[in-house]
Amino acid sequence: MTPPASAADATVADIVKKQRALERKRWLVVLFFLAVCLVSLVFDIATGPSLLPVGEVVKALLNLESADEMSKVIVYGLRLPMALMALVVGAALGVGGAEIQTLLNNPMASPYTLGLAAAAGLGASLVIAFGSFGLPAAAAVPVGAFVMTMLASAVLFLFASARRFSSAMLVLVGIALLFLFQSALSLIQFVAAPEISQQILFWLFGSLTKATWENLAVTAAVTAVCAALLAKDVWKLTALRLGEERAAGLGINLQRLRIQTLVLVAVMTATAISFVGIIGFIGLVAPHVARLLLGEDQRFFLPGAMLAGAAFLSVASVLSKVVVPGALFPVGIITSFVGVPFFFWIVLTKR
Repeated sequence: MTPPASAADATVADIVKKQRALERKRWLVVLFFLAVCLVSLVFDIATGPSLLPVGEVVKALLNLESADEMSKVIVYGLRLPMALMALVVGAALGVGGAEIQTLLNNPMASPYTLGLAAAAGLGASLVIAFGSFGLPAAAAVPVGAFVMTMLASAVLFLFASARRFSSAMLVLVGIALLFLFQSALSLIQFVAAPEISQQILFWLFGSLTKATWENLAVTAAVTAVCAALLAKDVWKLTALRLGEERAAGLGINLQRLRIQTLVLVAVMTATAISFVGIIGFIGLVAPHVARLLLGEDQRFFLPGAMLAGAAFLSVASVLSKVVVPGALFPVGIITSFVGVPFFFWIVLTKR
């Protein structure tokens, strides 16, 4: 016996009302991440070898007449590019980790665990150890890191395009690439002179001090374009969380979606890593935080992971400058200290 039409309409209206309330709650979480990013940006600019008052930083950013000229020079000439680069790189790695975890249905997947970061390290190390190959010194290391990352991505694309190749197997290929590139990197450090080996080690730590307005503009443009293209497939990526068989049953071309997503993530993360070095665990931590608070709906999960990654790296940048007053720790060390316990937590809770 079917319920009366009025009762059915009331049930549907109640479901819609609850869904709208849930969506408003999720948008508030996204706005909270955005607020954390803005606050962290101000503190990131204020901290450093010479501390600036927060109020003075705000005046300089707003270009008020009462702002001190020296503060403007420090803010715009030195600290703002690094602070903005922390947000952009964190956003790129957060989105990259989120979409790789979605695509492969694996909570341990990220650009780092798929070997892309190790490939960037190998490319940069080859340039540092054997010369710039005719390129300008400032551009040679980022270009080497980018090229090697894209070569590693090409191997992943090759396997992902093969028929009857599952997501689990792609993760195993990524882990194999990770060990291969790390072994080659260790060999280069072993045979290189001590001063060269030290330069390689510093690059591998990951540092925002390499940020300039030029490479910030390139990284921000690439991240914005790739994120926008990923946002076009939010419904397909959400459906993929139901399982590959169900997604295929809904008419989604899984092979095309897998290749397209991998290409966008590879270009975005390769660009970010090539300018700042290896910064691990953001692509692992940020998606899990966003998923915990926002769920699997990609309309909220994608911007949430982006802002969570940006906030994470920005806060890590602040911590890298206040751990030891007057010293500047590589930010990659800070993210590892936070990321490793989180990694163990995932292993213990997710089995």
